[in-house]
Amino acid sequence: MRNTQATSGLGRVFRLFITAISGKEKEFTSGSINRAIFLLSVPMILEMVMESLFAVVDIFFVSKLGKHAITTVGLTESMMTLVYTAAFGLSMAATAVVARRTGEKDADAAAHSAVQTLYIALALATVIGITGVIFAPDILTLMGASAEVRESGHIYTRIMLGGNLIVVLLFLINGIFRGVGDAAIAMRSLWIANILNIILCPIMINGWGPVPAFGLTGAALATTIGRGLGVCYQLYHLFGGKGLIMIKRSHLWPDGEVIWRLMKIAGGGTAQLLINTASWIFLVRLIARFGEDAVAGYTVAIRVVIFTLLPASGMANAAAALVGQNLGAGQPDRAERSAWRAAFFNMVFLGMVSLMFLFSARSIIILFTQDPLVVTYGAQCLQLVSVGYIFYAFGMVLSQSFNGAGDTRTPTIINLFAFWMLQMPLAWILAVMYNWGPAGVFWAISISESCLAIAAIFIFRKGWWKQVKV
Repeated sequence: MRNTQATSGLGRVFRLFITAISGKEKEFTSGSINRAIFLLSVPMILEMVMESLFAVVDIFFVSKLGKHAITTVGLTESMMTLVYTAAFGLSMAATAVVARRTGEKDADAAAHSAVQTLYIALALATVIGITGVIFAPDILTLMGASAEVRESGHIYTRIMLGGNLIVVLLFLINGIFRGVGDAAIAMRSLWIANILNIILCPIMINGWGPVPAFGLTGAALATTIGRGLGVCYQLYHLFGGKGLIMIKRSHLWPDGEVIWRLMKIAGGGTAQLLINTASWIFLVRLIARFGEDAVAGYTVAIRVVIFTLLPASGMANAAAALVGQNLGAGQPDRAERSAWRAAFFNMVFLGMVSLMFLFSARSIIILFTQDPLVVTYGAQCLQLVSVGYIFYAFGMVLSQSFNGAGDTRTPTIINLFAFWMLQMPLAWILAVMYNWGPAGVFWAISISESCLAIAAIFIFRKGWWKQVKV
């Protein structure tokens, strides 16, 4: 009897899983909250799993090119976080506004708002791209790169920064699909982008048949081509008129009022991420004081951390969409319950990951490099950063829930406190003044992220975010 019930239960879960990845169900403002979280979070988690897999595969092949290549990627990624910041800020605005209009059952307004975010993205990416192409070598020098790293890696940096429009569009358009509740298309676009990148990366780095070996430059080309084709897939569905969001000619006219409203929301989202980004740039610059081995170990470890945090952020994105849609539908209590439930599920997942990292960090880092010092720094980073994973689980879900409600101001203030007033000074004090070295930086990351989560929990319970108008 128990076996029959277990089999029946697994069958229901499997059917629900198929429904989630197919994107057939579109209504998330009624019925079971657990079901809604599952249907939205599964494609978002799978989307982020593939993005995190890309990060690990990329550094796996690049690590074979030596410490200079790893360092170049680490320093460039610290600058690319500015691009990710802009992309995520716009994506937050798109998700919040499109989700709210979707909850209000106003499909035309949702499509019109989506188009306006694209205009903002084009303008912003053009400025970043021109700056990156012209000043790539100087940016590497500013970040503490040696002459050898600058000479061997400036083309990689030029391609990555110059092609930032593809990154911005990839994340922005997925934010639009998430807001409307079409997480399955967002998932498929990132799968296309990253599967292509995983295939192209070793081919373009090492060469294969008629394709010459481009070395580190090949990694940048593979990433840009793969993500570019993912964007093409997105645009096909965005303008194809067959999904939940249907863009028509009447939606294409620039609307100053909507653009300004989106920019205010995106500005808050970008500000909170810029605060985070500036802190991470400061940290990698601080770690560079202790040599290339420390930077390389940190780079490998952070890619592994991203591998686990990105799927967790899929749960956070699901919470943001549910909060926005339920507020639009006039159900603030359901919006709050959805956020707390998603945070609990996220805590269970990251808690298990934390235990794995604490006991297996060195074995994981050795998969990417055998350099003894790099392995030591990488394992130390992985263990110390993962200490706060249970707190991260709540912090990332509740922060995204604020953003889903259109309240980007609150998480901005929390980030300002956690990263600039706590993380950066603490990292300097522990690493330099107390001579802890890179370990001081790793401890500062774990402590500050945990404090951020505690602050988010306290403020979220106040419920002010329910009154935000977008």
